[in-house]
Amino acid sequence: MAGGNAIRGTRVGAGPMGESERGETAPRSRISYFCSNGHITTPSFASEADIPDSWDCPRCGLPAGRDGENPPAPPRTEPYKTHLAYVKERRSDADGAAILEEALGRLRASREL
Repeated sequence: MAGGNAIRGTRVGAGPMGESERGETAPRSRISYFCSNGHITTPSFASEADIPDSWDCPRCGLPAGRDGENPPAPPRTEPYKTHLAYVKERRSDADGAAILEEALGRLRASREL
């Protein structure tokens, strides 16, 4: 059943509006960025805006540069370190063996009592 609402499906600002109502758009320039996966991104910037040297690729998230022949390398991510890996950075194997022998000596002494 059709209702009597004449503005159904419209929203504020909808409808034909010309440049005179919205104002003039800023002149734009399209700049191409290339990522290491071969994706090309072409965002548009205002002509007087500062153009960044790098841009994040919207497809893969890697950094993209303006040089198509030499795109920036993907960032190197460090793997997660366990507690044992941090301990091994601070202590040598000889230190670890000495600490282990001392702990075992205390354990043996407590069992003899």
